Amino acid sequence: MWGILRRSAVDGGGFSASSLRRTRFSLVSARSYAAGSKEMTVRDALNSAIDEEMSADPKVFVMGEEVGQYQGAYKITKGLLEKYGPERVYDTPITEAGFTGIGVGAAYAGLKPVVEFMTFNFSMQAIDHIINSAAKSNYMSAGQINVPIVFRGPNGAAAGVGAQHSQCYAAWYASVPGLKVLAPYSAEDARGLLKAAIRDPDPVVFLENELLYGESFPISEEALDSSFCLPIGKAKIEREGKDVTITTFSKMVGFALKAAEKLAEEGISAEVINLRSIRPLDRATINASVRKTSRLVTVEEGFPQHGVCAEICASVVEESFSYLDAPVERIAGADVPMPYAANLERLALPQVEDIVRAAKRACYRSK
Repeated sequence: MWGILRRSAVDGGGFSASSLRRTRFSLVSARSYAAGSKEMTVRDALNSAIDEEMSADPKVFVMGEEVGQYQGAYKITKGLLEKYGPERVYDTPITEAGFTGIGVGAAYAGLKPVVEFMTFNFSMQAIDHIINSAAKSNYMSAGQINVPIVFRGPNGAAAGVGAQHSQCYAAWYASVPGLKVLAPYSAEDARGLLKAAIRDPDPVVFLENELLYGESFPISEEALDSSFCLPIGKAKIEREGKDVTITTFSKMVGFALKAAEKLAEEGISAEVINLRSIRPLDRATINASVRKTSRLVTVEEGFPQHGVCAEICASVVEESFSYLDAPVERIAGADVPMPYAANLERLALPQVEDIVRAAKRACYRSK
């Protein structure tokens, strides 16, 4: 398998999809934070995590469209080809089914591929390899085969890219036994979770957000250490509160934090939980928070039916129903294909004001 990968890079001279597939770049400007704290963009956090793991383990390699010579469609793999060479940074043709299958085969053989999808919408071309090969092989081999592979790339809505490039795949992949599904929000999330994903012996779907790549976040000295790693399956309480629990992930964490600030102005103390891990889901942290606040608002960009929010609501009803003082509130994307028009796109996605209204309803404070 390693020989196949090597020949595809050397004999092919490095494939590039730049002339055949559009690339999109985030136009979101970096937020400013309090002076004195170190900051890092999500893009640099992901890049440094891959770099450090490749340096620490020669079995780790990167493959995907434009990851090498073009340095990544979103520059996540910038500098890696120069540092590690074409034997460990593979430019592939535009064939997700092909290079994902090669990646899974390489993982069978003991290597640790990091497979990049230019967008997770394109992972549908390779979904058989992800679900039927990567996710199920450990179980079907009675534990004899591990598949240490990471599938990563931008997930969910960006800006003006239409219905076929705007889907959130969190609920899709989180429904599959054998997969672990992670969704970072901040630079610290990105570094710690990607390192954990690469080190994990099982297949991990790593859902990034294109609009967060250029965002800067404060980052601790601990998170900058090469040994830093976050636990898979553990949520983070981003803001403590006592009146209502708000759970969400990825870009919506920022929206929830802004909503919590607005709610605080009206005397409502909201606790914001950054899920980080969609599968396994940190049900203990969610239910402990709901038992404290007695109210729940769940938020996601994905479709409402069979979504991550629906699973969280079910968990709370099953485990903490007697603690609830109000019906659970679910905020999700509209149940329609994503519109292209900017005004309709905004209406199809959760906004800060939607979260505020839901929290006020849960607290019986709506007008």
